[in-house]
Amino acid sequence: MEQESPRVLIVEDDQRLAELTRDYLRANGLQAEIEADGAHAAERIIREQPDMVILDVMLPGESGLQICSKVRTHYRGPILMLTARTDDTDHVLGLETGADDYVCKPVRPRLLLARIHALLRRMQPVPAGEARRLQFGPLVVDNALREAWLAGEHIELTGAEFDLLWLLTANAGRILSREEIFTALRGIEYDGQDRSIDVRISRIRPKIGDDPEHPRLIKTVRSKGYLFVAEAVVERG
Repeated sequence: MEQESPRVLIVEDDQRLAELTRDYLRANGLQAEIEADGAHAAERIIREQPDMVILDVMLPGESGLQICSKVRTHYRGPILMLTARTDDTDHVLGLETGADDYVCKPVRPRLLLARIHALLRRMQPVPAGEARRLQFGPLVVDNALREAWLAGEHIELTGAEFDLLWLLTANAGRILSREEIFTALRGIEYDGQDRSIDVRISRIRPKIGDDPEHPRLIKTVRSKGYLFVAEAVVERG
């Protein structure tokens, strides 16, 4: 039986850009629809549950940041933010509200398609032979279910946050550089400026019971990167 093409919802009020994006995605094997009104976008995302959402930051009705925050607990698919800003304000705010990635306008179609495919690949089921569950005291991270628990309580993580937590825990005891993390998660080279990894680390720490001010589980190793300290989790348990 032929697998259905992924469904992408484009939330964008610039009609020309939205239609060009839709047509390009359709020409590349994806199902794509448009929602131009921010006020209706959240309800539609939750109701239709597309495989992925492309969400513009600047929208009439409600901003992309408001929409992202509103749907995040009801929608588990990846959210890719579009921003016209060249500084990292919108990028950081988008990640803090639960976006999985972002692309700056003007959008380069091939880059957008590459980011879409990368995000969709993350959501595919893990092959049975690769399925793994890691446990460190009260913390459990399951790569097959793409879920994590702390002392039996489910941890709410975005797809990108889970990917980062899994990468860190799967490499427990080893320092991972920002370059290494960035390449593994986004498939592109680190430019030395992007703050997405740092933002996600700051969001993950309190969720797994780490102290953001004095972290013991996910340590920042100056000039080197990040280290997941398995022994610290076990000691807590």
